[in-house]
Amino acid sequence: MNTRDLIGDITATYRKHGWQLKRVLLQSQTAAELSGELGPILGEAEIRESSIDALWFSRPSHNSGEAWELRLLAETPYALFERFGSDESAEKRAETFESMEDQLRQYAAGQ
Repeated sequence: MNTRDLIGDITATYRKHGWQLKRVLLQSQTAAELSGELGPILGEAEIRESSIDALWFSRPSHNSGEAWELRLLAETPYALFERFGSDESAEKRAETFESMEDQLRQYAAGQ
């Protein structure tokens, strides 16, 4: 499956379950390969250059919290999940996001 179709399939599945695409991490070669093709699929998601290809999704969680999932952009599903309470600081969230991205990089490097 090509990368554009894979992104479309993954985002459609997540949307069906109430998730919103928030950020897209793309390697420079992937971004170049897809340039101009992703607007309708990505919507207003933030695109960042990265050493991995992955998608960040979020949705509301119980007790005014927020759930976040980092999904590796691959045909074999692999994702990391974290739930934040409404009182979590922006600094704590940023640290957690960075840690999750590091974990996903390690996983992807081991494949």
